[in-house]
Amino acid sequence: MVGIHGLDGEVANQTYFALFAVQHRGQESAGIAVSDGQDLHEHSGMGLVSHVFGEEALGGLSGYIAVGHCRYSTAGSSSPKNIQPIMRRPATNTDSDGCDGLVGIGPIALAHNGNIVNALELRTDPAHEHARRATSDSAVVAELIAHGWGENVPDRLARVVPRLRGSFSLVIATARQLIGVRDGLGNRPLALGRLGDGWMLASETSAFDSVGATFERDIEPGEIVVIDDDGIRSIQLELSQREAMCAFEFIYFQRPDSRIDGRLIHSVRRQMGRLLALQRPTDADLVIGVPDSAIAAATGFAEAAGLPYADGFVRNRYIGRTFIEPTERLRKLGARLKYNPLPEVVGGKRVVLLDDTIVRGTTQRQLVGMLRDIGRAREVHVRITAPPIRWPCFLGIDIPDPVELIAHGADTEEVRVRIGADSLEYLSVENLVEAIATGADRLCLGCFTREYPIEVQLPLDKFALERPMGLETALVFPRDTAVAEQPEPVGRPDADGRTVVVEVEAPARR
Repeated sequence: MVGIHGLDGEVANQTYFALFAVQHRGQESAGIAVSDGQDLHEHSGMGLVSHVFGEEALGGLSGYIAVGHCRYSTAGSSSPKNIQPIMRRPATNTDSDGCDGLVGIGPIALAHNGNIVNALELRTDPAHEHARRATSDSAVVAELIAHGWGENVPDRLARVVPRLRGSFSLVIATARQLIGVRDGLGNRPLALGRLGDGWMLASETSAFDSVGATFERDIEPGEIVVIDDDGIRSIQLELSQREAMCAFEFIYFQRPDSRIDGRLIHSVRRQMGRLLALQRPTDADLVIGVPDSAIAAATGFAEAAGLPYADGFVRNRYIGRTFIEPTERLRKLGARLKYNPLPEVVGGKRVVLLDDTIVRGTTQRQLVGMLRDIGRAREVHVRITAPPIRWPCFLGIDIPDPVELIAHGADTEEVRVRIGADSLEYLSVENLVEAIATGADRLCLGCFTREYPIEVQLPLDKFALERPMGLETALVFPRDTAVAEQPEPVGRPDADGRTVVVEVEAPARR
């Protein structure tokens, strides 16, 4: 996710190059919207940034304000109707209620990173009739802004943001403004950079480097930043939430050359590796890492363990990140095509294999098998620089069902057997927090500990907003409620305060 407020007509090209720096965050679709000061023009499509945009497409995007997005779906299907940025334009006629919310603010283009857990509740609220057309949580937010109260977009955001539960960083372009928003949890990152005499917003600071921008600061939790021809101003909302930055950003999502709160991701991951080596000393000959996100941790592990480090795999750079592919079939295919072991490096050796996470176990099982069968490694000891992922993420990672998680209900030994390793060790929660150096009270560790920073939906139906009205899943449970295979009927008060039992259809297994 990228936004640029520049002083020339090059913002489309700059946004295009910046999106390459955050392509790893989403590979399903991409889009860019540009304002020429009067109107917004956009181009988007399914696939990678390089597939969606060519010289002709970029040439048709002239202006000085741009917002770009590459999508990883967590709410709503991977389909053309959910491509971002989401565009909303003034209607040619007034709406059925006699008003057109977009009159007065003009067209908007919205890009979103995160997951709004109460999107279904907001969409079905009778007061939000316009939001009923939305098929993703991002589209719900766009509708609330487009048809909300307020003379301008920042005013409307100040009313909308307190109603949103979950994680969200937003970058919004209007005809004359670039706006950045970060949720009160600070769960998803958003950074501000300086691009010549202009300004830039991005999900990762590595996007700044790609176009010659310089990092200024992180957008604060609960902050709205408004950039226009008069400069930059900040609106700080008072939200009753503790900070809860997603630990996965440090473990997996961010590029190693990005920074969060001033900390270089590469250095944080090296420290994770060091602490894991000290946590469980390993009798081995060699340390290797799974390219690319585990390389920094592997070098830190080797350093602390006093073992040599080597590149044990060749990675096919043209295969995307297998964890965020939307289907199990594509994950399996991607994992096999993505890596090739080097027998000359690992053959006959007792190998320590560093990886960042085990989610479903698909990749690790294949990697261990390839190291034995193709690489001819004598032993394979797997070390994971994250605690066991035993619970779903509801705030921006597509792992909503506990039965998909290999560590859910299984101890370390059971997981070791299933992936075929000689030994297995996870980084402890305490050592993870120490490596990040933020403090557990400022992190979201819910997928490891089941202690979420907000109330969450269990089970969460990724496709609820695309199901026919009346068949959506809209159960909101507190953090201490057990996960159930089938949700029980729930009670809600009617207008007179009596309890009414409502039967809710269970979501289909994926």
